[in-house]
Amino acid sequence: MQNKIIKKTEEYVKSRLSGEGSGHDWWHVYRVWQSAIHIGKHESVDMKVVELAALLHDIADWKFNDGDIEAGPKMAREWLEKNKVDEITISQVTEIVRNISFKGAGVKTQMKTKEGMVVQDADRLDATGAIGIGRCFAYGGYKGREMYNPKIKPEYHGSFEKYKKSNGTSINHFYEKMLLLKDLMNTKTGKKLAKERHKFMEKFLKEFYNEWAGKK
Repeated sequence: MQNKIIKKTEEYVKSRLSGEGSGHDWWHVYRVWQSAIHIGKHESVDMKVVELAALLHDIADWKFNDGDIEAGPKMAREWLEKNKVDEITISQVTEIVRNISFKGAGVKTQMKTKEGMVVQDADRLDATGAIGIGRCFAYGGYKGREMYNPKIKPEYHGSFEKYKKSNGTSINHFYEKMLLLKDLMNTKTGKKLAKERHKFMEKFLKEFYNEWAGKK
């Protein structure tokens, strides 16, 4: 039964998100799903909850639903209820979907369960390293943002409202989110993986600024 609902959910999410161009497509979900499985193997967790939450975590992202953080949990619940998943599992999955997103440097989004910590780490890992860099510029282009403007400085978003309204450059996003994630990881495995990806982003930024200044 568990494998059946996982497979059905995979196909459902794939049908909704395939071909999306902002970096929040099916392949993002797939990577988060696989990372969550990898991290989950090193933790004492309910893998059914982990896999379903990973698959459904971006089913209706607030960034594409007028900032509504309940859009995702609502759609996830509707899907799981339709497929007769038990209420305990549904509640755990929807709680993870509701709280998984980064909402600003000054906003705490601590997960209450190990399952949530695993999925959150997997999602955050996909916002770092080479993949994170690619997604950053894909989303910036999707939103019509400048790649870099030295006159526009990074902001510290002390609230979710400020973060939602942010329209900074793609390079600023490194400082406003991506470089902060290493220290926000929950699990031992997540922290280890994030450390290497963090180093790669620092190396990329050094190269970027050298090229920008015409030094290379």
